[in-house]
Amino acid sequence: MENFKNQIYYLCKQIPRGKVTTYKILANKVNSKAYRAVGNALNTNPYAPIVPCHRVINSNGNVGGFASGTKNKIKLLKEEGIEIKNNKIDLDKYLFNQFK
Repeated sequence: MENFKNQIYYLCKQIPRGKVTTYKILANKVNSKAYRAVGNALNTNPYAPIVPCHRVINSNGNVGGFASGTKNKIKLLKEEGIEIKNNKIDLDKYLFNQFK
């Protein structure tokens, strides 16, 4: 499980400021369908803010959960210039999927 978490943290560090990715994309990048496990790994992220887990959202554009609360996640995303309407983010505009 630690290796899985470290892979997720490594990928998450690559998401640039002002962009988001999804739990599903991160899971797929590590050859997994364990989307919830990605969320659980990020929920226990010991490397914040170096690993910007607030930039990971649901596949449908919903903001999703956050260890310190959804309001705080929205605040952090807005500070990075991401527009949020009705708790949703426009994936056509803000999605990042250029992982190494």
